[in-house]
Amino acid sequence: MINDLPIGLSARHLAPEDHLRVLGVLDTWWGGLKGTVGATERALLLPRLYFQHFTTTSFLLEHDDGEIAAFLVGFLSQSEPDTAYVHFIGVDPTLHGQGAGRALYRAFFELARSHGRRYVHCITSPENTASQAFHARLGFTPSTVKPDYDGPGLDRVAFVIDLTEEPVTPQQ
Repeated sequence: MINDLPIGLSARHLAPEDHLRVLGVLDTWWGGLKGTVGATERALLLPRLYFQHFTTTSFLLEHDDGEIAAFLVGFLSQSEPDTAYVHFIGVDPTLHGQGAGRALYRAFFELARSHGRRYVHCITSPENTASQAFHARLGFTPSTVKPDYDGPGLDRVAFVIDLTEEPVTPQQ
């Protein structure tokens, strides 16, 4: 399914039973970013419906022992036929820089292309500078900060990549 994974990791699509397991790693992986408010925001961004209705376009990486290593929740836009969207991605901080996130995105890009999609969109919070830098390295183009993008006080930076112009990015 995903060929360029770090050693000791395997990939599969998300399943409903992964929901609570993924929620269980968010606060640790995000290092408490934005405190209790941030923890609530992250949990609310990943309701069970993503683990029920977007399984064929979302991925989970696991260590050999079954522990979660990374995940990507994505889907194909129903209203924009040339667009796919990465809703949420997370990588265990101990794996940062080892290619797990890049492998998830490559798999999603391949899936999007196979469904005739040209663009992939995603967002992150302005405080998440590591995410912004990662997406820039992948070739995404960022927007300026969009105030109240996800509601009052929920500012976001939006990203887009044109898959026909995707640069080959070096390993980190």
